[in-house]
Amino acid sequence: MDDLLSSDEIAALLSGGGDMGDDDGSELSSSDEEKLNQVAEFFADSEKSVVSMLSGKNVEVDRQGTEILNQEDFRKSLPAETPPFIFSATFGGLDDIPLTILIEQNGALTLADIMMGGEGKDLPEPSDLYLNAAQEGISQMVGSAFTSISGLLNKRKLVPENIISALGEGEWLALASMTPDTKLWVSPASVKIEGLNAFKMWTALSLEGARNLARAIKEASDANNNPAGSPASMGAPAMNFGGGGASSAPVDVRPAAFQPLGGGGAAGASSPIDMIADIPVRVTVELGKTRKSVSEILALTNGSVIELDKMAGEPVDILVNGKLIARGEVVVIDENFGVRITDIIGVSKPV
Repeated sequence: MDDLLSSDEIAALLSGGGDMGDDDGSELSSSDEEKLNQVAEFFADSEKSVVSMLSGKNVEVDRQGTEILNQEDFRKSLPAETPPFIFSATFGGLDDIPLTILIEQNGALTLADIMMGGEGKDLPEPSDLYLNAAQEGISQMVGSAFTSISGLLNKRKLVPENIISALGEGEWLALASMTPDTKLWVSPASVKIEGLNAFKMWTALSLEGARNLARAIKEASDANNNPAGSPASMGAPAMNFGGGGASSAPVDVRPAAFQPLGGGGAAGASSPIDMIADIPVRVTVELGKTRKSVSEILALTNGSVIELDKMAGEPVDILVNGKLIARGEVVVIDENFGVRITDIIGVSKPV
């Protein structure tokens, strides 16, 4: 046989055979639903752990199943007078599958207030500052969920990319780049922070994106259970390690031979640094620093002056990947700022 049935397909046949495929293109197979339920659990767990960490309080997250409905019906199912906060991203590292996290407006403001040092009780009015804080909180949830999902994908690296967030306006859509009749896979959950009112969150994927995610998880599972080159995948007979049965051919076992470690490098490499010379690093010039309380930051307006810890004319710090390596003076080169290095920080020099 060239085409062997997978364990999921065998399970579908044993359960009646009705879930071997998506006949009308509108539903998920039982195998897909099982995998996507795992994904929904990961998002619920990340919401609980991140909100609990930020608030320092007990948090309960109650998953409320999953549903499939089109974008327009989904929008109409939510209160029109208080549009939700919409966080959109893509699965970087997995075909850029689009993802949307929606959170009730009072929930977004609760999360933002907690992140800004409040208790989540006296909610502020929506503003760019607070909505950016809510976006950062949801970014942490998505990053945590992606880390868990990567475990189902044989540790494939997943990162949230193309992040956009805003309050829904007018006839908003969960997936703004798709049509109102696009079908969504939606996983709602209720989030309850100790001492505060509960709010709802929704994890939404297009139905096509949900299928692709489930397919990727299945392929990773199949590859993990039947790795390339194993006897099962190549049709080779299994070796007999027992005392009875057919005798196996003698096996040649000998110590592995390695090249001795010495001073000689790879051919053509003039020094070890050449091997990493092309790796990009981030160079930052720091004019100065200061510390402010959250209330002082909120009081900033156009024209406010922030005093730094350096005197005018003092050298600025030059950092590579956050490490101080030099100091210099600010210059202007063809209307662009630059820095002339005046001092290299050596290993023996104090910083």
